[in-house]
Amino acid sequence: MTQNTPLSPRLPRLPLHPEDVAHRVLSAAQLRARGVSAAQTSAQCLPGGPWQHLLPGVYLLHPGPPTGRERLHGALLYAGRPPASARRAPAGPADAGYGESMVTGVAALALYGFATAGDVEALHRIDVLVPRTRRLRSTRFVEVLRAASMPRAVRVGELPVAPVERALADAVAGTVDAVCVRRLLTEAVRDGHCEPAAVVRELSEAKLLGRPAVVGAVDSLLAEGRAVAEARLYAMVREHGLPEPLWNVELRLPGGPPLGGVDAYWPDQAVAVELDARAPRYGVPGRRGRAEEDPRWSAHAAKREHLERLGITVVHLSPRKLREAADQQATVVRTALMAAADREPAAYVMVLPR
Repeated sequence: MTQNTPLSPRLPRLPLHPEDVAHRVLSAAQLRARGVSAAQTSAQCLPGGPWQHLLPGVYLLHPGPPTGRERLHGALLYAGRPPASARRAPAGPADAGYGESMVTGVAALALYGFATAGDVEALHRIDVLVPRTRRLRSTRFVEVLRAASMPRAVRVGELPVAPVERALADAVAGTVDAVCVRRLLTEAVRDGHCEPAAVVRELSEAKLLGRPAVVGAVDSLLAEGRAVAEARLYAMVREHGLPEPLWNVELRLPGGPPLGGVDAYWPDQAVAVELDARAPRYGVPGRRGRAEEDPRWSAHAAKREHLERLGITVVHLSPRKLREAADQQATVVRTALMAAADREPAAYVMVLPR
Protein backbone atom coordinates (compact mmCIF):
# COMPACT_ATOMS: atom_id res chain seq x y z
CA MET A 1 0.00 0.00 0.00
CA THR A 2 1.37 3.44 -0.94
CA GLN A 3 0.64 6.83 0.63
CA ASN A 4 -1.75 7.67 -2.20
CA THR A 5 -3.99 4.59 -1.83
CA PRO A 6 -7.12 4.70 0.33
CA LEU A 7 -6.48 3.54 3.90
CA SER A 8 -9.96 2.01 4.24
CA PRO A 9 -12.68 1.09 1.72
CA ARG A 10 -14.99 3.55 3.47
CA LEU A 11 -12.42 6.33 3.87
CA PRO A 12 -12.48 9.09 1.21
CA ARG A 13 -9.38 9.23 -0.93
CA LEU A 14 -6.99 11.84 0.51
CA PRO A 15 -4.22 13.55 -1.47
CA LEU A 16 -1.24 12.48 0.66
CA HIS A 17 1.82 13.95 -1.03
CA PRO A 18 5.03 12.97 0.77
CA GLU A 19 6.68 16.28 -0.12
CA ASP A 20 3.76 18.44 1.08
CA VAL A 21 3.56 18.94 4.86
CA ALA A 22 0.11 20.53 4.55
CA HIS A 23 -1.25 17.19 3.29
CA ARG A 24 0.48 15.10 5.97
CA VAL A 25 -0.85 17.07 8.95
CA LEU A 26 -4.53 18.04 9.04
CA SER A 27 -6.93 19.41 11.61
CA ALA A 28 -10.25 17.77 12.44
CA ALA A 29 -12.03 20.56 10.56
CA GLN A 30 -9.91 20.00 7.47
CA LEU A 31 -10.58 16.27 7.58
CA ARG A 32 -14.31 16.92 7.84
CA ALA A 33 -14.05 19.24 4.82
CA ARG A 34 -12.50 16.31 2.93
CA GLY A 35 -15.37 14.01 3.87
CA VAL A 36 -13.71 12.17 6.77
CA SER A 37 -16.00 11.78 9.78
CA ALA A 38 -14.87 11.90 13.40
CA ALA A 39 -15.51 8.16 13.71
CA GLN A 40 -13.39 7.40 10.67
CA THR A 41 -10.59 9.60 12.01
CA SER A 42 -10.66 7.82 15.38
CA ALA A 43 -10.53 4.44 13.65
CA GLN A 44 -7.42 5.41 11.72
CA CYS A 45 -5.71 6.51 14.96
CA LEU A 46 -6.19 3.22 16.84
CA PRO A 47 -3.00 1.52 18.09
CA GLY A 48 -1.12 0.17 15.09
CA GLY A 49 -3.21 2.32 12.74
CA PRO A 50 -1.86 4.43 9.89
CA TRP A 51 -2.59 7.82 11.52
CA GLN A 52 -1.58 9.52 14.79
CA HIS A 53 -3.17 12.00 17.15
CA LEU A 54 -0.43 14.67 17.07
CA LEU A 55 -2.14 17.42 19.11
CA PRO A 56 -5.69 18.07 20.28
CA GLY A 57 -7.73 18.30 17.09
CA VAL A 58 -4.64 17.76 14.88
CA TYR A 59 -3.69 14.51 13.13
CA LEU A 60 -0.53 13.16 11.53
CA LEU A 61 -1.45 11.06 8.49
CA HIS A 62 1.41 8.58 8.65
CA PRO A 63 2.69 6.20 11.34
CA GLY A 64 6.27 7.45 11.68
CA PRO A 65 7.61 10.20 13.98
CA PRO A 66 6.74 13.77 12.92
CA THR A 67 9.38 15.89 11.25
CA GLY A 68 10.22 19.35 12.50
CA ARG A 69 8.15 20.93 9.74
CA GLU A 70 5.20 18.69 10.58
CA ARG A 71 5.43 19.73 14.24
CA LEU A 72 5.49 23.40 13.21
CA HIS A 73 2.49 22.94 10.93
CA GLY A 74 0.66 21.02 13.64
CA ALA A 75 1.39 23.69 16.25
CA LEU A 76 -0.11 26.36 14.00
CA LEU A 77 -3.19 24.23 13.30
CA TYR A 78 -3.67 23.68 17.03
CA ALA A 79 -3.22 27.38 17.88
CA GLY A 80 -5.23 28.54 14.89
CA ARG A 81 -8.34 26.44 15.44
CA PRO A 82 -11.40 28.64 15.94
CA PRO A 83 -13.12 29.00 19.34
CA ALA A 84 -15.58 26.23 20.25
CA SER A 85 -18.52 28.47 19.38
CA ALA A 86 -17.29 28.77 15.78
CA ARG A 87 -16.01 25.24 15.12
CA ARG A 88 -19.13 24.08 13.37
CA ALA A 89 -18.49 26.57 10.55
CA PRO A 90 -17.40 24.63 7.44
CA ALA A 91 -13.73 24.85 6.48
CA GLY A 92 -12.72 24.71 2.84
CA PRO A 93 -10.33 21.94 1.78
CA ALA A 94 -7.69 24.56 0.93
CA ASP A 95 -8.01 26.40 4.26
CA ALA A 96 -4.57 26.57 5.92
CA GLY A 97 -6.28 26.54 9.32
CA TYR A 98 -3.76 28.85 11.03
CA GLY A 99 -6.18 31.66 11.93
CA GLU A 100 -4.18 34.56 13.38
CA SER A 101 -1.55 32.33 14.97
CA MET A 102 2.12 32.58 14.06
CA VAL A 103 5.39 30.92 15.07
CA THR A 104 7.54 32.98 17.42
CA GLY A 105 10.48 32.57 19.81
CA VAL A 106 13.38 30.24 19.10
CA ALA A 107 11.37 28.28 16.53
CA ALA A 108 10.80 31.44 14.49
CA LEU A 109 14.49 32.35 14.69
CA ALA A 110 15.38 28.87 13.45
CA LEU A 111 13.09 29.43 10.46
CA TYR A 112 14.85 32.76 9.81
CA GLY A 113 18.15 30.89 9.71
CA PHE A 114 19.69 31.90 13.04
CA ALA A 115 22.64 29.59 13.71
CA THR A 116 22.23 30.22 17.45
CA ALA A 117 18.65 28.94 17.35
CA GLY A 118 19.68 25.54 15.99
CA ASP A 119 17.98 23.33 13.44
CA VAL A 120 14.22 23.21 12.98
CA GLU A 121 14.30 19.42 13.26
CA ALA A 122 15.87 19.61 16.73
CA LEU A 123 13.30 21.91 18.35
CA HIS A 124 11.93 20.57 21.62
CA ARG A 125 9.40 23.39 22.01
CA ILE A 126 7.48 25.51 19.54
CA ASP A 127 6.18 28.91 20.66
CA VAL A 128 3.06 30.16 18.91
CA LEU A 129 1.64 33.65 19.27
CA VAL A 130 -2.13 34.11 19.49
CA PRO A 131 -4.46 37.02 20.37
CA ARG A 132 -4.82 37.62 24.09
CA THR A 133 -8.54 36.81 23.97
CA ARG A 134 -7.96 33.20 22.85
CA ARG A 135 -8.65 30.55 25.51
CA LEU A 136 -6.04 28.04 24.56
CA ARG A 137 -3.69 26.01 26.72
CA SER A 138 -0.11 25.03 26.07
CA THR A 139 0.17 21.31 25.39
CA ARG A 140 2.86 18.76 24.59
CA PHE A 141 5.52 20.55 22.53
CA VAL A 142 3.42 23.69 21.92
CA GLU A 143 3.81 26.76 24.15
CA VAL A 144 1.02 29.29 23.66
CA LEU A 145 2.00 32.97 24.03
CA ARG A 146 -0.60 35.74 23.99
CA ALA A 147 -0.34 39.25 22.59
CA ALA A 148 -2.58 42.22 23.29
CA SER A 149 -1.78 43.48 19.80
CA MET A 150 -0.73 40.94 17.20
CA PRO A 151 2.18 41.93 14.92
CA ARG A 152 1.98 41.51 11.17
CA ALA A 153 3.19 38.02 10.34
CA VAL A 154 6.06 37.38 7.92
CA ARG A 155 5.75 34.41 5.56
CA VAL A 156 8.74 32.09 5.74
CA GLY A 157 7.93 29.47 3.16
CA GLU A 158 4.34 28.48 3.83
CA LEU A 159 4.41 29.40 7.54
CA PRO A 160 3.34 32.65 9.24
CA VAL A 161 6.17 33.81 11.50
CA ALA A 162 6.46 36.72 13.93
CA PRO A 163 8.80 39.56 12.85
CA VAL A 164 12.41 39.02 13.92
CA GLU A 165 12.25 41.66 16.66
CA ARG A 166 9.19 40.10 18.28
CA ALA A 167 10.54 36.57 17.90
CA LEU A 168 13.76 37.69 19.61
CA ALA A 169 11.88 39.20 22.54
CA ASP A 170 9.83 36.02 22.98
CA ALA A 171 12.98 33.89 22.76
CA VAL A 172 14.78 36.05 25.33
CA ALA A 173 11.77 35.90 27.67
CA GLY A 174 12.16 32.12 27.80
CA THR A 175 15.96 32.12 28.21
CA VAL A 176 17.95 32.66 31.42
CA ASP A 177 21.36 31.93 29.88
CA ALA A 178 23.10 35.29 29.44
CA VAL A 179 25.55 33.86 26.89
CA CYS A 180 22.72 32.53 24.74
CA VAL A 181 20.85 35.84 24.93
CA ARG A 182 23.96 37.75 23.87
CA ARG A 183 24.55 35.41 20.93
CA LEU A 184 20.96 35.73 19.73
CA LEU A 185 20.93 39.53 19.87
CA THR A 186 24.39 39.89 18.32
CA GLU A 187 23.56 37.52 15.46
CA ALA A 188 20.34 39.41 14.74
CA VAL A 189 22.26 42.62 14.04
CA ARG A 190 25.48 41.16 12.61
CA ASP A 191 23.63 39.16 9.97
CA GLY A 192 21.34 42.02 9.00
CA HIS A 193 18.06 40.63 10.32
CA CYS A 194 17.10 43.87 12.10
CA GLU A 195 18.38 47.10 13.64
CA PRO A 196 19.37 47.52 17.32
CA ALA A 197 16.75 50.18 18.07
CA ALA A 198 13.93 47.88 16.94
CA VAL A 199 15.21 45.08 19.18
CA VAL A 200 15.54 47.37 22.20
CA ARG A 201 12.00 48.62 21.60
CA GLU A 202 10.59 45.07 21.61
CA LEU A 203 12.59 44.11 24.70
CA SER A 204 11.20 47.18 26.44
CA GLU A 205 7.63 46.34 25.38
CA ALA A 206 8.14 42.90 26.95
CA LYS A 207 9.66 44.50 30.10
CA LEU A 208 12.87 42.51 29.69
CA LEU A 209 15.50 45.26 29.76
CA GLY A 210 16.01 44.95 33.51
CA ARG A 211 16.80 41.23 33.46
CA PRO A 212 20.41 40.39 34.40
CA ALA A 213 20.79 38.20 31.31
CA VAL A 214 19.68 41.07 29.07
CA VAL A 215 21.52 44.13 30.43
CA GLY A 216 24.98 43.15 29.22
CA ALA A 217 23.58 41.62 26.04
CA VAL A 218 22.04 44.95 25.01
CA ASP A 219 25.46 46.61 25.33
CA SER A 220 26.92 43.95 23.02
CA LEU A 221 23.98 44.43 20.66
CA LEU A 222 24.61 48.17 20.38
CA ALA A 223 28.35 47.66 19.87
CA GLU A 224 27.68 45.12 17.12
CA GLY A 225 25.15 47.47 15.55
CA ARG A 226 27.73 50.25 15.51
CA ALA A 227 30.36 48.03 13.85
CA VAL A 228 27.89 46.85 11.19
CA ALA A 229 26.79 50.40 10.43
CA GLU A 230 30.39 51.57 10.03
CA ALA A 231 31.13 48.69 7.65
CA ARG A 232 28.10 49.67 5.55
CA LEU A 233 29.29 53.28 5.47
CA TYR A 234 32.76 52.23 4.24
CA ALA A 235 31.14 50.05 1.58
CA MET A 236 28.84 52.86 0.45
CA VAL A 237 31.77 55.24 -0.09
CA ARG A 238 33.77 52.65 -2.05
CA GLU A 239 30.97 51.17 -4.13
CA HIS A 240 29.46 54.52 -5.16
CA GLY A 241 32.74 56.22 -6.10
CA LEU A 242 32.69 58.93 -3.43
CA PRO A 243 35.97 60.70 -2.60
CA GLU A 244 37.84 59.03 0.25
CA PRO A 245 37.17 60.93 3.49
CA LEU A 246 39.10 61.08 6.74
CA TRP A 247 37.58 58.33 8.86
CA ASN A 248 36.65 58.56 12.56
CA VAL A 249 38.14 61.92 13.38
CA GLU A 250 37.62 64.59 16.01
CA LEU A 251 37.15 68.23 15.03
CA ARG A 252 38.55 71.06 17.13
CA LEU A 253 38.84 74.83 16.81
CA PRO A 254 42.48 76.00 17.08
CA GLY A 255 43.10 76.70 20.74
CA GLY A 256 39.51 75.85 21.59
CA PRO A 257 37.57 72.95 23.05
CA PRO A 258 36.76 69.83 21.03
CA LEU A 259 33.80 70.12 18.67
CA GLY A 260 33.11 66.39 18.77
CA GLY A 261 33.84 63.34 16.68
CA VAL A 262 32.39 62.43 13.29
CA ASP A 263 32.48 59.17 11.36
CA ALA A 264 33.72 60.66 8.08
CA TYR A 265 34.98 64.13 7.12
CA TRP A 266 35.86 65.77 3.80
CA PRO A 267 37.99 68.78 4.84
CA ASP A 268 38.09 70.42 1.38
CA GLN A 269 34.30 70.52 1.23
CA ALA A 270 33.68 70.85 5.00
CA VAL A 271 31.21 67.97 4.93
CA ALA A 272 30.88 65.53 7.83
CA VAL A 273 28.90 62.29 8.09
CA GLU A 274 27.58 61.12 11.42
CA LEU A 275 26.01 57.72 12.01
CA ASP A 276 23.13 57.40 14.40
CA ALA A 277 23.82 53.94 15.77
CA ARG A 278 22.38 54.77 19.16
CA ALA A 279 19.26 53.09 20.49
CA PRO A 280 16.65 55.11 22.39
CA ARG A 281 16.13 54.38 26.06
CA TYR A 282 12.87 52.65 26.81
CA GLY A 283 10.98 51.17 29.67
CA VAL A 284 9.64 54.06 31.74
CA PRO A 285 7.30 52.47 34.33
CA GLY A 286 3.68 53.11 33.44
CA ARG A 287 4.53 54.34 29.93
CA ARG A 288 4.73 51.10 27.98
CA GLY A 289 6.62 51.47 24.71
CA ARG A 290 7.34 55.20 25.01
CA ALA A 291 10.88 56.50 24.92
CA GLU A 292 12.53 58.54 27.61
CA GLU A 293 14.30 61.66 26.51
CA ASP A 294 17.87 60.55 25.91
CA PRO A 295 20.43 63.14 27.06
CA ARG A 296 22.80 61.80 24.41
CA TRP A 297 20.34 62.98 21.76
CA SER A 298 20.49 66.52 23.16
CA ALA A 299 24.30 66.40 23.08
CA HIS A 300 24.32 65.18 19.46
CA ALA A 301 21.85 67.89 18.43
CA ALA A 302 23.93 70.59 20.13
CA LYS A 303 27.10 69.35 18.42
CA ARG A 304 25.43 69.36 15.02
CA GLU A 305 24.12 72.90 15.48
CA HIS A 306 27.57 74.12 16.54
CA LEU A 307 29.28 72.56 13.51
CA GLU A 308 26.71 74.00 11.13
CA ARG A 309 27.18 77.48 12.63
CA LEU A 310 30.84 77.09 11.68
CA GLY A 311 29.84 76.33 8.09
CA ILE A 312 30.33 72.55 8.28
CA THR A 313 27.58 70.50 6.63
CA VAL A 314 26.61 67.53 8.76
CA VAL A 315 24.92 64.61 6.98
CA HIS A 316 23.07 62.38 9.40
CA LEU A 317 22.74 58.73 8.26
CA SER A 318 20.86 55.93 10.01
CA PRO A 319 21.98 52.28 9.93
CA ARG A 320 18.59 51.26 8.58
CA LYS A 321 18.82 53.64 5.61
CA LEU A 322 22.34 52.44 4.87
CA ARG A 323 21.08 48.86 4.84
CA GLU A 324 17.91 49.45 2.81
CA ALA A 325 18.85 52.34 0.50
CA ALA A 326 22.63 52.77 0.33
CA ASP A 327 22.44 54.25 -3.19
CA GLN A 328 20.03 56.92 -2.00
CA GLN A 329 22.27 57.78 0.95
CA ALA A 330 25.30 58.01 -1.36
CA THR A 331 23.36 60.53 -3.46
CA VAL A 332 22.68 62.61 -0.35
CA VAL A 333 26.39 62.70 0.53
CA ARG A 334 27.44 63.42 -3.07
CA THR A 335 24.96 66.31 -3.26
CA ALA A 336 26.38 67.80 -0.06
CA LEU A 337 29.92 67.55 -1.45
CA MET A 338 28.92 69.18 -4.75
CA ALA A 339 27.08 71.99 -2.97
CA ALA A 340 30.22 72.98 -1.07
CA ALA A 341 31.38 75.24 -3.92
CA ASP A 342 28.26 77.40 -3.53
CA ARG A 343 28.61 77.94 0.21
CA GLU A 344 30.61 80.44 2.19
CA PRO A 345 33.96 79.01 3.28
CA ALA A 346 33.73 77.20 6.59
CA ALA A 347 35.73 78.16 9.65
CA TYR A 348 39.11 76.51 9.91
CA VAL A 349 39.07 73.48 12.17
CA MET A 350 41.75 71.06 13.25
CA VAL A 351 41.23 67.40 12.37
CA LEU A 352 42.58 64.88 14.87
CA PRO A 353 42.40 61.06 14.95
CA ARG A 354 39.72 59.74 17.27
